[in-house]
Amino acid sequence: MQTQSQARADIAVIGLAVMGENLVLNMASRGFTVAVHNRTVARVVRFVEGRARGKTILGFQTLPDLVRSLRAPRRVMLMVKAGAAVDELIEQLLPLLDRGDILIDGGNAHFPDTIRRTRYVESKGLWFIGTGVSGGEEGALLGPSIMPGGSAAAWPHVRPIFQAIAARVPDGTPCCDWVGDDGAGHFVKMVHNGIEYGDMQLICESYQMMKELLGMSADDMHHVFKAWNEGDLNSYLIEITRDILAFKDADGLPLVDKILDSAGQKGTGKWTSVAALDTGTPLTLISEAVSARCLSAMKTERVEAARVLRGPTPRFTGDREALLADLAQALYASKIVSYAQGYDLMRAAAAAHHWRLDLGGIALLWRGGCIIRSAFLGRIKEAYDREPALGHLLLAPFFRDRIAAAQDAWRRVVATAVTSGIWMPAHATALGYFDGFRSDRLPANLLQAQRDYFGAHLYERVDRPRGELFHTNWTGRGGETASSAYVA
Repeated sequence: MQTQSQARADIAVIGLAVMGENLVLNMASRGFTVAVHNRTVARVVRFVEGRARGKTILGFQTLPDLVRSLRAPRRVMLMVKAGAAVDELIEQLLPLLDRGDILIDGGNAHFPDTIRRTRYVESKGLWFIGTGVSGGEEGALLGPSIMPGGSAAAWPHVRPIFQAIAARVPDGTPCCDWVGDDGAGHFVKMVHNGIEYGDMQLICESYQMMKELLGMSADDMHHVFKAWNEGDLNSYLIEITRDILAFKDADGLPLVDKILDSAGQKGTGKWTSVAALDTGTPLTLISEAVSARCLSAMKTERVEAARVLRGPTPRFTGDREALLADLAQALYASKIVSYAQGYDLMRAAAAAHHWRLDLGGIALLWRGGCIIRSAFLGRIKEAYDREPALGHLLLAPFFRDRIAAAQDAWRRVVATAVTSGIWMPAHATALGYFDGFRSDRLPANLLQAQRDYFGAHLYERVDRPRGELFHTNWTGRGGETASSAYVA
């Protein structure tokens, strides 16, 4: 392990957990010299003498030695747990760095923290990048999707490294490009993770219907997901679902059937839902997927409830192949809604934070390396290439036509789930959003009347110009004073 700084490293990585280690190996495989450090020095020794042996990877026991090993401008990437650990490390590094050096946070930071850190580090004369990295262990090693944002002046100095290690689409374009100022990169990664929640929940609901209503075995479902992965639903998550369903435990039985039905989460889905509430963006499917994980975690309560709460007994007497075909269409239509909502959130956030997000370009960043990579994303890129100012993804001709083609099957699936007592909340909420979005008149007129009745909150009228506000003394006992604030 290095103790002094004869060598000149291209970049330093601090934090040698799964993602950090694999990103370092990826960088070294692309010809870069990487300096590494970890709070637990034993891990540095183990890595340098193990997986990193013989590679252009230099281990350092102290932060000063690590920093001295770097070429100018120094590039230091933090791969540590999000939160206080990042702030503490920044404070340790700032005195060791010079003006124009670059700090990079590659963890799953909450984007408001990245906004704050960018401003703080820039105030010290350095540059800061908050970058989303998606792809898990394999992606980090072989090529992840990378979503950098922060100090734009830093991008030319990290671009050669990031684009070299990123995944690539078939034409060779790297799944990495500059996203935008301050927290834009981590915001886009957060939305990616929220969409990931939605995709996973939709797939799990399809699995649930096959298992509970159709009585299909894991092997039967494996063949269905295999077929789906060879068509429009081709994606990494469908692919791994196919493989999971075929995997056998030591006794030859499907391992998936032995896994406890209580889901974990790290918070990025919740952050996405909160950001949607903050911007007034309806993000119903992703929020439902977050709630579904919370409900799954109530395992003890659900077991007790199952003993006393009764619903219909699932029975299916129809055409199984027809229902499976409908299920594929319903999954695709619901997926369109999920992505449309995610893109609507990014559009709203871009306006709120003054980010110039390239929505079509973001689809390209997600085409390879990341967890939600799929053929579907190519259609989103095409939609924004045709109409860069596209207001809503559901209005793009391709997605409008696909929803129309899938709509009858989608409704049959949701209706079958409801009447059979099969839990399918994400499909149902996607359909509910679609029906609301396509309605030129919703019952919010009654809601506004209710708000004005009990709180004098004012309302607009269909026969008067927008922005003109009215209050009615509904009971004859109220006065003419109305609320001073109106939010539509």
